[in-house]
Order: sequence, then structure tokens, then C-alpha cells
Amino acid sequence: MNRLERQHLKNVSQMDMQKNEEDIREGPPASSQASAWHLVRRPRRLRQSAAHRALVRETHLSASDFIAPLFVEDGAAAASPIAAMPGQYRYSVDGLVEEAAALTRLGIPGVALFPAIRPDLKDTEASHALREDGLYPRAIRALKKAHPDLIVATDVALDPYSSDGHDGVVLGGRIDNDRTLDVLAAMAVVQARAGADFVAPSDMMDGRVSAIRYALDKAGFTDVGILSYTAKYASAFYGPFRDALSSAPRPRAGVPADKKTYQMDPANRAEALVEAELDVAEGADILMVKPGLPYLDVVSALKARFPAIPLAVYNVSGEYAMVKAAVAAGYLDERAVVLETLLSMKRAGADIILTYHAKDAAIWLAEDAERG
Repeated sequence: MNRLERQHLKNVSQMDMQKNEEDIREGPPASSQASAWHLVRRPRRLRQSAAHRALVRETHLSASDFIAPLFVEDGAAAASPIAAMPGQYRYSVDGLVEEAAALTRLGIPGVALFPAIRPDLKDTEASHALREDGLYPRAIRALKKAHPDLIVATDVALDPYSSDGHDGVVLGGRIDNDRTLDVLAAMAVVQARAGADFVAPSDMMDGRVSAIRYALDKAGFTDVGILSYTAKYASAFYGPFRDALSSAPRPRAGVPADKKTYQMDPANRAEALVEAELDVAEGADILMVKPGLPYLDVVSALKARFPAIPLAVYNVSGEYAMVKAAVAAGYLDERAVVLETLLSMKRAGADIILTYHAKDAAIWLAEDAERG
């Protein structure tokens, strides 16, 4: 390169630098057709239309992701409303079968069933939980007879049946872990015999998955799965659920005032990994985190640690009630908020979502699909 060529390049470079300085002072041009900003990556390119956004969407929500929690009680009325949970009901067995039919038509693959037991049937040993002719086994049998392809997940814990209102047996003012295991294992076999597809221990006793797996296999129910409440926190979000089942601890001498000696401390995340390690080693088929929204960091952590194990999350009664209250007050758009909430749970790593919004969400998703 000769001297004149070098001088020419120097002049061009100086002119470019001067122009860039002027551009910076003046800002970008008014016309978007000739931008002075040399932006190689523009993420907004992929957001400019509904078609663009759908093309690159990372997380998808469908009715097949949901399990609908349902409540069953003895009685002639098909359904009695739950005051603290607008839109939710305690169903008779016949009403339960009818509601399950509606859920099945919407493409919801399963239900999680919870019994509201009469006070006169409760005792300190939760003995009614072992009755083959009790409300719960009758409801399970009715569901499976009417809807054989419906997944029925059953609750394994003492609190619906306990006169003390705890998930375990209360002895000497404390929850006796190992005595409770005997009852839980027997409960699981009763539920499996009635037709449960998954038994779901929600008690948070140490060793419960192992005890239940052993009892199921010994009784010949090797195909019945275990959906374990792996990380169930001692949360303030359970109030409406406990009202629905009258399953809160009883305020009397000798009965612990809360469930903090067995449910997890809300401050802990690493502990959830310990619980998950144990559940996987003991034979859990599906892990679960409860509650949902306040614990999505835990959902994400469990999915990262156990990517091959299906993971569920429970969008609990308090979360549901808050949305309903805000909607009733005119503060929120129910459809938009519910679908965003459920999508966030899926995005965090949940494969399965237990939610009281299941029916409405399935309807809304079907409407969206019809509109294309």
C-alpha cells in the first residue's frame, strides 16, 4: 500500500469516527427504515407478531398437564359448596362420578381425591381410614368403575380421619413417626385394593415411601405407583383446604398446635433435595412440591437434580382463594392470571400440576386452540 492509499484510508476512518460521534450525540434517526444503530441481536424480532411468538415459545400448557383435586363426602346432595374456595365443592359419590366425567371430556387425565369424614367417625388412631367399606374406598371404586381410564391419585395421611387433626399418630404430645408408618402402609393397601392408580403420601413422615412400597408389593399391588409429597412445607397457604376437610390440629392439651415437626421449614431449599434423594431411593415414581407459587425455586432445583423423574407441583387452596378474592374485587383478570400462574409452574420444571383451576383452565385452553 503506497502513501496516497494510506492517507485515503486514514481520511475515511476519521470521517467514520466523526459520523459515529455525531450519531451518538443526536441519537437514533426518527425513521426505523434506516437505523444508525448496528444491533446484531434484536430479541424483539421474535416478538413482533402472535405467529412469531408461537414459533419460538419454550413452554406449552395443556389440559393433559393437570390433575384436578376433588373432595368427597357422605350425603344425598350432589355437591355442597366450600365457602373459602369459590367454585369448589364437596361431592357425594354420585356427584363425584358426574364431575369426573366432565373433567375427562375436557382432556384432564386424573384427579386427586380427598375425603371429608364425619366427626363421629374420627379417632386418635384414624381407624376409619382402614375400613374397606368406608367413604373413601367406595368413592375410589365408583370412580374407577365409571371411568376406568381416569387416573385416580389417593391421599395417604391421617389428618382427615384423626380426631387430633394431625397427619400422624399423636402419642405423649408428639407425632410418633414409626407408629404412623404402620397405619400409612395399611391405608395405602386399602386404597390400592379399591382401585387407586397412585397412592400419594402427604404426611411427611420419615421412611413412608419405603414402608408403603413394601406393603403394596407384599399385597400384590406392584403396578400401583407412589406420587410422593416430597417437599411439603409447613405453609400458611393451606387454610381453605383444612376448612374443607376439618383437618386442622385440634386446640387441646397433648396435641401439637401445628405441623412444623414434620412438614418442612419454608426457609429451606437444600433440605428438599435430601427429601427427594430419599424418596427416589425408597421407590417414589413421581415427586411433588407443595405449595406451588411460593416454592418455584424448589421445583426448579428438584427438576435440575432429578431430570428423569416426573415432577408435580400442587397449586394449593390458599393460592386459589387469593386469585378468586382478587377477581371478585375486580383487581385481576382471572383467565389471564390463572393461565400465567400455571404456565410459570410448567416453566419452572413441573411436569404435572395439581390445581383447583384445572377445569376452567382446560376450557380456556380449548377456546384458545379453537381460535388458532
